[in-house]
Amino acid sequence: MMLKEEIQKKIDFKTKPQGALGILEELALQICLVQDTLSPVLNKPEILVFAADHGAASAGISAYPAAVTAQMVLNFLSGGAAINVFCKQHGISLRVVDAGVNYDFPESDRLIDAKVAKGTQNYLVAEAISAAELSQCFNRAEHIVDAVYQGGCNIIGFGEMGIGNTSSASLLMSYLCELPLEECVGRGTGLNDEQLAHKMTLLKSAQEHHGEPSGLMQALQFYGGFEIAQICAAMLKAYENNMLIMVDGFIASVAFLCAHRLNPKVIDNAIFCHESNEKGHQLLLKHLDVKPILGLGMRLGEGTGCALAYPLIHSAVLFMNEMASFDSAGVSNKTA
Repeated sequence: MMLKEEIQKKIDFKTKPQGALGILEELALQICLVQDTLSPVLNKPEILVFAADHGAASAGISAYPAAVTAQMVLNFLSGGAAINVFCKQHGISLRVVDAGVNYDFPESDRLIDAKVAKGTQNYLVAEAISAAELSQCFNRAEHIVDAVYQGGCNIIGFGEMGIGNTSSASLLMSYLCELPLEECVGRGTGLNDEQLAHKMTLLKSAQEHHGEPSGLMQALQFYGGFEIAQICAAMLKAYENNMLIMVDGFIASVAFLCAHRLNPKVIDNAIFCHESNEKGHQLLLKHLDVKPILGLGMRLGEGTGCALAYPLIHSAVLFMNEMASFDSAGVSNKTA
């Protein structure tokens, strides 16, 4: 019997009607296949929040000033953000990666310095990321994930912080999914109608300025996001290490889309934690043909969807390992 059939048989013969645990059964099957076992384990869950500034933020593509990126990183480091609360609640290790924030942070056990530059260039007038900077993004992210893996972690989540990063994500999604920009752009941090129209005008001008990218790597150079590029590379390295990958909301999902373009097999290890309230995210999940665990109407980022979904992922593992079978419990199975 093939492993997949053995796993499905174990799931089906638990003391419940077949399929009665819904998405938890699908998660259990996926995790067992990734780990090549009938008895999966989750070790040392960790969420990394990648933070960076965007040169285009100064043009008014966000409802918040660019300084909020650094301010929120300091909030993460002091333990005051939503992601801190949820990680503490569920026993998840949390660290922040400075991929390119325009600020010099004090040393902290919670901070990983992977700063490429103090923010990207303004993609309205220039390439956001140079080829050399993009190479640095990949190298630094790969080393970070390797270190997490060497520490015993086998399930990792990715969050982000960067004022203006929904715009970068929308531009990348439009290119990769071959969708009109209008279908990819949302309100981000809470733009009103007038601000949203301004954002759309600016992003269309960026597309016209750069023209059609020659491939994914050039698209990352055009539209940037040090944090998006580093998450992309980190996801690929997590897959190489056969870790389970928790994917958060819109920006993290676009980073996953980039990783998927480079290695489609990464989807085998990916768990899509929630469907955000950002319009582009809903279309992106459909494009990837994946089913998110949660739908709470959130649009916060930070990895909060990963932290909230983790207990359900853990539940899938626990029922697989600890729930009785019909035989072991002496319970009669259905007769037909």
